[in-house]
Amino acid sequence: MKKNLLLVFLLLQSAMLFAATIDLSSPDKRIKVAINVKDRISYGVTFNGNPFIAESYLQLNLSNEKLGANAKLLKKTLSTVNVNSNPVVPLKNATVNNHYNLLRLDFKGNFSVEFRAYNDGIAYRFITNRQDSITVTNEDVHIGFSDPVKASYLETGSFKTSYEILYRQNELGKLNKEKMSVLPILFDNGKYKALLSEADLYDYPCLFVKASDDKTINAVFPKVPLAFGEDGDRSQKILKEGDYIARTSGKRSFPWRFMVITDQDAQLAANQMVYKLSTPNQLKDVNWIKPGQVTWEWWHNAYVYGVDFKSGYNQDTYKYYIDFASKFGIPYIIMDEGWAKTTLNPFEPNPTINLQELIAYGKQKNVKIVLWFTWLAVENNFNIFETLEKWGIAGMKIDFMDRSDQWMVNYYTRVAKEAAKHHILVDFHGAFKPAGLEVAYPNVLSYEGVIGMEQNIGGGLATPNNNLFLPFLRNAVGAMDYTPGAMRSAHKQDYKPSWVNTMSIGTRAHQLAMYIVFESGFQMLADNPFNYLKEPETTAFITSIPVTWDETKVLDARVGEYIVTAKRKGEKWFIGAMGNDQKHDLKVKTDFLKPNVNYKITLIKDGINADFQAMDFKRIEQSLKAGSTLDINMVKDGGFAAVIEPVN
Repeated sequence: MKKNLLLVFLLLQSAMLFAATIDLSSPDKRIKVAINVKDRISYGVTFNGNPFIAESYLQLNLSNEKLGANAKLLKKTLSTVNVNSNPVVPLKNATVNNHYNLLRLDFKGNFSVEFRAYNDGIAYRFITNRQDSITVTNEDVHIGFSDPVKASYLETGSFKTSYEILYRQNELGKLNKEKMSVLPILFDNGKYKALLSEADLYDYPCLFVKASDDKTINAVFPKVPLAFGEDGDRSQKILKEGDYIARTSGKRSFPWRFMVITDQDAQLAANQMVYKLSTPNQLKDVNWIKPGQVTWEWWHNAYVYGVDFKSGYNQDTYKYYIDFASKFGIPYIIMDEGWAKTTLNPFEPNPTINLQELIAYGKQKNVKIVLWFTWLAVENNFNIFETLEKWGIAGMKIDFMDRSDQWMVNYYTRVAKEAAKHHILVDFHGAFKPAGLEVAYPNVLSYEGVIGMEQNIGGGLATPNNNLFLPFLRNAVGAMDYTPGAMRSAHKQDYKPSWVNTMSIGTRAHQLAMYIVFESGFQMLADNPFNYLKEPETTAFITSIPVTWDETKVLDARVGEYIVTAKRKGEKWFIGAMGNDQKHDLKVKTDFLKPNVNYKITLIKDGINADFQAMDFKRIEQSLKAGSTLDINMVKDGGFAAVIEPVN
């Protein structure tokens, strides 16, 4: 009889383990994930008690089995984590709190799935524990929303993409089913928003998504390239692909798939989910990693003027850039395409320059040099890192990868590791979005992967309307090299593309605010030094803005419309506000300041005539008390930038 009772008890326990819904809540209980393990691993999400995500499932498809199909659950483990850490390169906060509830599900077949529930989102990943390598033919990332959603997305018809695409907004059901979107992508049901991206991406391709209907998306991935052919000096043709997306170690964790879930647009821009989900810093010595501002000559083709020498990619011009950088305390200059004799040989400078002399000259002036390379030149000359260290070069801008298959993802990792070994900083251009490599290897200071100001040389694509998606999507997942700093400003109807008299679309105050709102470990000053020297007071304001921060608060924001961000460095607060092509009148309280302290605010705002002359701005200095209200009045394409500091 006792044996029978024991058997019944075990059967009941087994039934509860395998059939019951497993609930996981965020620490504040607002987000609840309900996970089911039946014929597949599925989940749904409620927010504030309301259904938001439903009929979603995950599956890792191997060459000989499907992990997640008819899975046999062996064990479930619930735990809570609440720890603080300090990013090596704090683009938002010097201390990050990582607080979440964790559910680990261990399955028969040596694999597991982990879910995390945060106060601002959810994440999950697969973990395998196999002795041999495995071949992943595909991964099912199927997300269904409870109601139809609108998407903010970057559409592409090819896996060969630099992610330099204009944002679109449309109902999910109206997206082109023949095309796909890169990550991150934002979904909005009119009440709640979900920002989807990935983190801790290694030895695996980037995730793309396709819309299935008005409530559903599915993942697609680039296949593994097997054979390559020549395709110019900065690319390769893929001649043959495998029938799988990754061949990888059988004992590993796979990338996190995460969603920031919120009813506050400001929380999208403030999130640090990629940092919290990624492998922590792997470098023992990080004291040499110095983020900072950097001059950039390519945007105006090194055409300097107001000088007594012929400008171009030559010795006098680069010394001029070094002198300018030194005058304003800018720690780096970049020597972009044109510094080398050819793009194929990274060891031979252009005969019009003496690189060693420039390095020595910069050292005297406390200015270091960053050099541009094609990724192909680096790949074909992988000993370049050692050479650059011997030369005394501080960093590399590596360009035109334009792919995100497993091979190319591994290229990024190899570059980050080898560069760190030789104390070289890295800025990836022609790049996919950040996905955690920069956390493990903080010498990776920035990525492009954005419609930035270089797109205004010939096309005028970097508009305020597109800019106002960036804090909530692209920059919300990591550093972004937008290359700001235009000193010639115009509204769209007055904009004229030029490589000599380069200009931006948006007001001057809109440009200045980028240095506070946008995040990058390398923050460019893209314009001609002559234009900066002509306005030393404005330039001094730009160069006083840090690139790393102790604290960040997004004070007010609406996706695609406006944002107001406050950032603290020491005792100083900086406020940046940017608007789209509509006028915005905002009132923002300064209750983040210390009470009973006297402050001075120096601000640059749109001038009274900035609605038709985008160059018009007004600079004001005045006293300020904590808790007082700032009137931020932005014209169309407008902005606002301020520094607040205590006074004795």
